[in-house]
Amino acid sequence: MNILILGSGGREHAFAWKIAQSKWCDKLFVAPGNAGTASVATNVNMQVSDFAAIEKFCLENKIEMVLPAGEESLVKGIYDYFLNNKLLKHIPVIGPSMNGAQMEGSKAFAKAFMLRHNIPTAAYKEITQQNFEEGKKYLLNSPLPIVLKADGLAAGKGVLICTSHEEAMDELSQMIQSAKFGDASSKVVIEQFLKGIELSVFVLTDGKNYLLLPNAKDYKRIGEGDTGLNTGGMGAISPVPFATKELMQKVEEKIIRPTIEGLQKDKIVYKGFIYFGLINVAGEPFVIEYNCRMGDPETEAVLPRIENDLIGLFKAVADEKLAEQTLHESPKVACTVVLASGGYPNEFEKGFEIEIAELKTDTIVFHAGTKFNEQNKMVTAGGRVMMVTALDDNLKRALNKAMAAVSGIAFQKKYYRKDIGLDVC
Repeated sequence: MNILILGSGGREHAFAWKIAQSKWCDKLFVAPGNAGTASVATNVNMQVSDFAAIEKFCLENKIEMVLPAGEESLVKGIYDYFLNNKLLKHIPVIGPSMNGAQMEGSKAFAKAFMLRHNIPTAAYKEITQQNFEEGKKYLLNSPLPIVLKADGLAAGKGVLICTSHEEAMDELSQMIQSAKFGDASSKVVIEQFLKGIELSVFVLTDGKNYLLLPNAKDYKRIGEGDTGLNTGGMGAISPVPFATKELMQKVEEKIIRPTIEGLQKDKIVYKGFIYFGLINVAGEPFVIEYNCRMGDPETEAVLPRIENDLIGLFKAVADEKLAEQTLHESPKVACTVVLASGGYPNEFEKGFEIEIAELKTDTIVFHAGTKFNEQNKMVTAGGRVMMVTALDDNLKRALNKAMAAVSGIAFQKKYYRKDIGLDVC
């Protein structure tokens, strides 16, 4: 099969690395890709939202499967674009319909879905310019801290946790009246703060059945000890030590199954990944958010632990035969450490040359913000530059392996956290 992956980050490199190993994979393309994907696939200079260019490329290169690895093309309706195009409809797109992608594309859509299908989540209220005064009153009567979420996609920056009513009022005003996050915050979800420990749970679904994938925990804060600004993620581990059999049974019974059944009841077409951002509150799971794709950097910790041929699973999704599949999960533990550019998630410099020492067994480097310059030298090109994943039978040893590999990667202003996974060891 000729396969096209859409995206350019660490998640996309992880997918390319895994799919390149498939017995079904003949030619693999990544658009636009990065310096890492170029080592296992052919990069294509094409944007993920340029559906006309993607159509032309698929037809010219006899593409037989498309994986939109990120949310942008899914929220903009690439699944529907292919399904409704007589030249493309034979090509499976591994992802939800545009309507299904609203589970991530609109916080209000997702909250209403959860309320409708009795899926445990925090209490909330939707606020727009029309009911702004009502929103202010709601805020003043809400216990602290209080969470404000931009309804639309805001590149992972649209969630604010406010510790005073004054801060919350100011942020709500900036989001709605001053368009702090552009159109994404024209509607804001005010949400009750839940105190607990977070975990990421993933399923692959064909719309009727699902496979539960390895769980993970990511580390969003820039500083060690979970301090400082939120980022796209500074590391991840898989599996999660506190995700006991009892907790995961509750997750399946109270969250995953009602979600799959709810999609069917609402006649929402969904064939792809569902990311459940969960919080464990005194042994009870609640949904913080849905994503319509895999997480990043969780993907870099999860995929190396999946022993199945990924394309075999994707073919089962497309054919609605996922019930015939069994997931084979490695007993090893994965620890992923993100190498970022100094200054991230605020302003940072690009273009620094990267040198990578030889890697040891059970250690993989996934590229995110990298590219080749005009001199064909690999250089930094983003806030999150690389993700180093190491596997071992023991979490602390996996972290030590990852740290050893990190020390062998050099570029100016390199920054990383040294405490990934230590809080749950």
